[in-house]
Amino acid sequence: MSDKIMMATGKRKVAKARATIRKGTGIVRINKLSLENVQPKYFQMAISTPLVIASDVAKSVDIDVNVVGGGITGQSDAIKQAIARAIVKWNGDSEELKKKFIAYDRNLIVFDSRKNEPSKFSRSSAGPRRKRQSSKR
Repeated sequence: MSDKIMMATGKRKVAKARATIRKGTGIVRINKLSLENVQPKYFQMAISTPLVIASDVAKSVDIDVNVVGGGITGQSDAIKQAIARAIVKWNGDSEELKKKFIAYDRNLIVFDSRKNEPSKFSRSSAGPRRKRQSSKR
């Protein structure tokens, strides 16, 4: 069990995160950067929510997360989901822990399928549903 390594994924809009979890001392790295160095502070706090919920398990593992695509909000949500799924997987698909995560926020375990609507032709930068403003005179 000492060399056990598990992987889990998280997605939000275009952002995709892969979390690698192994036995350790509670170190969390995002794209080879320590969690304490993530800016802005709000996203650092958001990313740490699954670690707070499963604090007993989180202190005994090291988590490395690689995230690509999207903006910082989508990336932070993808990271949260990847970390939560990795912790549940590490704990042997614990139903108790899974219920804790779902009670706090369902999107920590379940993928949110909503995505940005693509723009339509001939209105490339105006937006997908933009219409010409009408005039009465």
